[in-house]
Amino acid sequence: MSEHTLLSGNEAIALGAHLSGVRVATGYPGTPSTEILEALAAGDHDETVVQWSVNEKVALEVGIGASLAGRRTLVTMKHVGVNVAADPLMTFTYMGVNAGLVLVTADDPGMHSSQNEQDNRNYARFAKIPVLEPSDSQEACDMVQAAFEISERYDTPVLLRSTTRISHSKTPVNPGDRTESRVDPGFIKDPSRTVMMPAYARGRRVAVEERSEKLRAYVEEVSDAAPSSLNRVEMRDATVGIITGGIAYQYAREALPDASIFKMGISYPLPIAAIEDFAGRVDRLYVVEELDSFWETELLAAGIAITPSSLPRVGELSADAVRAALSADTGPPTHDPAADIPVRPPVLCPGCPHRGIFYTLRRRRYTVSGDIGCYTLGALPPLESMHTCICMGASIGAALGIEKALGEEAPPTVAVIGDSTFMHSGMTGLADVFFNRGNVTTIILDNHTTAMTGHQGNPTAGYDAHLADAPRLDFESLVRGLGVQHVKRIDPYDLEHFDAVLTQCADHEGPSVIVVEGPCVLLPTADPGTIPCVSDQCVGCGACLRLGCPALRRRGTDKRAQVSINADLCTGCALCVQVCPYSAIVGEGADS
Repeated sequence: MSEHTLLSGNEAIALGAHLSGVRVATGYPGTPSTEILEALAAGDHDETVVQWSVNEKVALEVGIGASLAGRRTLVTMKHVGVNVAADPLMTFTYMGVNAGLVLVTADDPGMHSSQNEQDNRNYARFAKIPVLEPSDSQEACDMVQAAFEISERYDTPVLLRSTTRISHSKTPVNPGDRTESRVDPGFIKDPSRTVMMPAYARGRRVAVEERSEKLRAYVEEVSDAAPSSLNRVEMRDATVGIITGGIAYQYAREALPDASIFKMGISYPLPIAAIEDFAGRVDRLYVVEELDSFWETELLAAGIAITPSSLPRVGELSADAVRAALSADTGPPTHDPAADIPVRPPVLCPGCPHRGIFYTLRRRRYTVSGDIGCYTLGALPPLESMHTCICMGASIGAALGIEKALGEEAPPTVAVIGDSTFMHSGMTGLADVFFNRGNVTTIILDNHTTAMTGHQGNPTAGYDAHLADAPRLDFESLVRGLGVQHVKRIDPYDLEHFDAVLTQCADHEGPSVIVVEGPCVLLPTADPGTIPCVSDQCVGCGACLRLGCPALRRRGTDKRAQVSINADLCTGCALCVQVCPYSAIVGEGADS
C-alpha cells in the first residue's frame, strides 16, 4: 500500500489489525462497525481467519478462545452489541489475555441507525479496562496497533471506541510496518486463571486492581505535541484550555483554533496528574466530549476545577455547538449542507418480500411485536403494523409478555423477526414461548441474508464472510426442534395464501411459526417478475398506494388522480395487482 492512502475509519481499523498481526477476527454486523470485518475479509490475508458470528456474545467468546490460544484477535460490533457481549466481557477482564484482544465498539451519536445513543466509555470504567479513542483514520490505524501492545503488556482486553463520523469519514493514512505478537501460539492450561469459579475469581479480582494501578501510571506518560503519544498536550493561547479527544477533538480544533488542548487518545483511565498540570497552565479549563459527561465527572471527582459550559448531551456535536457552548465568537456559523436536502422518509424497497406481510397485518386487529431489521419500517405510514421494537431478538419475548398479561380477551399476538435476528437471539424467545405454553404466532422473515447492514452472511444465508458457500440451517427443522410443531412456509408475494395461513395460525391453540421465504430483492439471486401496467379502469381509489411501494405514484396532484407505475423502480412483485379492487393493474409493460 502506498503512503497516504485515503481510508475510512473502519478501513483503517482493519488495516491496523492486519499490521498488528491479527490472526482471528470476528464480530456481528451493525452500522457503523460493519465495514471493518468486510475490509479484512476482502484483503489478501490468508493467515487471518475472518468470520461473522451469530451474535456479539458468541463473537467475543470466540475471540476469548482465540486470545487464550495465543493468537491476536479483533472483535467488532456496534455500541449496542457490547450490551449483548457484556456477560463474557465482565469475566474475561478477570482472566486476562494470552495474545492481545481488542474489542471495537462503534458508537452512534445522533442515532443514525440505532435505537439508542449510549456512550460506551462507561463500559471501560465498568469492566476496569482501558479504552482508546481515535480522532481520524490515521489514529484509528495506529491505535489498533497500540491497543494490541497495551493488551499484551498489561494482560487486559482493550476497548477501541469509534463513532459514526470516525467510522465512515475518510482521511489519509500512512500505514507503516507490520508487526507480530511476541506470544507463542498454543493454549496454556492454567485453571486458576481461566476457570472463573469463585475460588479462582477472588484471586483474579485482586489482579484486576493491580493492573488498574499500572494502567494509571502508564497513561500519565504525556508529551507536548508528540504525534506518537496517545495522550498529548498542544499548547497555544493559554487563555482557554480544552480537555477533549475522539471526534470531539476535531470539533474543538475547528471551533477554537487558538485554544490549548489536552488531547486524550486514551479515554480511560484518565491521566489525572498530567491534566492537573495542564489545568495549571491555562486560565479557563473546559471539557469538550460527545454524549455523556464522562471525562468531566471523573475530573470533578478528582478535584480539578472545570469551567461550566452548555455543551449538549444529546446527539452529535459540531463545531457550531462547541462555539455556542463555550461562548466563543470566532466567526459565522458553518453552513450545514444537509439543511438543503429534501426530506426522504425511509421506506421498504420496491419488491421487498416484507411489504405484503405488513400490508396484511395492518388489516387485522392483531398486536404485532417487531424486531431490529429492514422490517422495522413496517411501523411507518402507510403500513403502520408494527407496535413494539426493543432490541435484537426481543419481538418473541415481548409478544409472549403481551399475550400472558392480557390473556384470552386480547386480540391475537404476533411476533415478527428476521432470519439473521432469529439466529442472533430469537431462538431462546421461541423456546420460552413453547416452554410457557404461549399462544403466539411468530413470523420469521427469511430473506436469505442480513439485509439491513449490507447483505452479510448468517447461518441461514448459505454464504460466509468471504461470500463463499456455507452450510445453511433449515428453519422448519430448527423451530420444530425448539418444540413448535405448527409450522407453515409461505410465499410472501401470495397475499391470499398468507392471509389464510395467518388466520389458521392465529386460531391455533398454542405456538405457531410462519416461515416467510423470499430473498431480498437486492441480492443477485433475486428473480424479478413481469412489470404490470395500469389500465384506464383505474379510478384513483389509492388502494394500491397503501402498500407504500415507491414504484407507485399518482399521475397528478388531485387526490383521485390515476396511479402510474415507475418501470425503473418496479420489480414485478405483483402485490399491486392483487390489492387493486377494480382489476385496473394488469398485464405487462408499465407506463413511466
